[in-house]
Amino acid sequence: MESVIFARHGESDYSLRGLVNGDVSLAVPLTPAGEEQARELGRTLAGEEIDLCVTSGFLRVRETADLALAGRNVPRVVLEDLGDPGYGVYEGGPLDAYRAWTRSHGSGVAPDGGESRVALVTRYARAFRVVLARAERQILVVTHSIAIAYAIAARDGTPPAPRAPVIAYATPYPFARAELERATSLLEAWCAAPTW
Repeated sequence: MESVIFARHGESDYSLRGLVNGDVSLAVPLTPAGEEQARELGRTLAGEEIDLCVTSGFLRVRETADLALAGRNVPRVVLEDLGDPGYGVYEGGPLDAYRAWTRSHGSGVAPDGGESRVALVTRYARAFRVVLARAERQILVVTHSIAIAYAIAARDGTPPAPRAPVIAYATPYPFARAELERATSLLEAWCAAPTW
């Protein structure tokens, strides 16, 4: 891999309502606005040679990739490690409630039935290593806001924080190979010795 383009999925039914979904078996589709955002992503990437598209298994992510790459013969790979957090008891509830919980708990603590931030960042780093090991030259990775936010922050030298910024829908964020290597190494180091 020489370069990767990260993009968040388009607006989904749950994100429109400020709800969280970390259960891949629950089909949360794009809204009509999200579908148009995905098409616009495709228009933005029309001049880019995309050799592979990697997604999480979530419906909203796969729909975004389908619309963005419509008419293009781009192989797909699903990496479950790129999925949204396991929200546990917060599943389907307000994002604000989950964020309040994360601010008051350490990174190694998981909500009942859910996933800790250390576990989440560990699997994101694992997924990034899989992408880095691919032979394709340029890869489009369509995933979720928090995965991209952690990658961007780590690329810029900032470790994971309790609250990650929300990434814009269906917007491309390019990384050179060296940038993704640097980000992944920082995430791995943080997981070995979390700072919160």
